[in-house]
Amino acid sequence: MQHTVVERELELELILSPERSVPVPARLGYLTDDPYAVHITFHIGSVHPVHWTFARDLLVEGVFRACGHGDVRVWPSKADGRSVVLMALSSPDGDALLQAPTAQVSAWLERTLRAVPPGTEGGQLGIDDGLAELLGAV
Repeated sequence: MQHTVVERELELELILSPERSVPVPARLGYLTDDPYAVHITFHIGSVHPVHWTFARDLLVEGVFRACGHGDVRVWPSKADGRSVVLMALSSPDGDALLQAPTAQVSAWLERTLRAVPPGTEGGQLGIDDGLAELLGAV
């Protein structure tokens, strides 16, 4: 089975306070062999980039309405008259509030949804093929 990677480089804003934010280069990644997840890599100027992985459905829904709880929350908003998606990420190392341009995130999500339409993710995992192979060997 051919696996596809859908990536997009973009600049997010790390919100430090209502008056202050800093740009953070990031890469959105989607792998068809991991069809339920999205991966975000933040290049924060340290030796090692920071990686986050969470449900694609969470980001898709978060473009339209507030969703998520716990470690990852996503919701739409406006900043300087433009549409943005806010992501609140929490970990034992700290919390971050990031802002991304909705248009860029949505365009990338559309590419992932064309690669693996909603509801077909399970077929990407090859579970049926694996089970057939396993049961055929009995």
